[in-house]
Amino acid sequence: MAEQRNSNTLGLLLRELLKERSLSMRKFSELTGIDTATISRIINGKRKATPQHLENFADCLSVPLINLFEAAGYPIEHRQEEPEPDSDIHTSVDSIQAFLKSSNVYDDEFSVANVEQKLESYGFYAQTDEGKNSILKDFDEKIKSVGSIGPFISKLKELYEKFTLGKGTIFELTVIGSTLLYFIIPVDVIPDYLFPIGYLDDAIAVQLTTKALLKK
Repeated sequence: MAEQRNSNTLGLLLRELLKERSLSMRKFSELTGIDTATISRIINGKRKATPQHLENFADCLSVPLINLFEAAGYPIEHRQEEPEPDSDIHTSVDSIQAFLKSSNVYDDEFSVANVEQKLESYGFYAQTDEGKNSILKDFDEKIKSVGSIGPFISKLKELYEKFTLGKGTIFELTVIGSTLLYFIIPVDVIPDYLFPIGYLDDAIAVQLTTKALLKK
């Protein structure tokens, strides 16, 4: 019964957000890469949204991921009363940490610092011929394996295009290359085989890179 109430809460929230943004269910499906039937079942409380669904919804609707996690009934241990304007990443991390603790499939502590450390190491690799070749050779195949056309994937494709065309400074191309390698290489902070939560940290990596590029 509690799960049904949570599903209805998420459904009502999604209906309100779609109405505010003048988005049809079909257009929402196109933007998120989630089929219309699945979205309809989630909105009508007939299916529980997965963390990957919620990540795509939050990205598309430009709302904090933590809000959707709460509406969907995932346990959230704490939340700031008034988040700072630049706190999207940290509210997302709070949601991811809470979900990982409840999932019983990932025992390590997740943090932005761990993602940043990985990105830094991949940045050095992205400057090598081997790293560049890996990006050019493996990116398309990895995209196909994920099978998504949502905003997260769209942003990665934009970064890949800039990288392949060499559009940007050495710093920018290094940052972009590190993110592409983070996505391509399956063993990162949260291993990709833990699908779908294995790609939540990749989304954080993309957010970090986007913010870093905007500051330049």
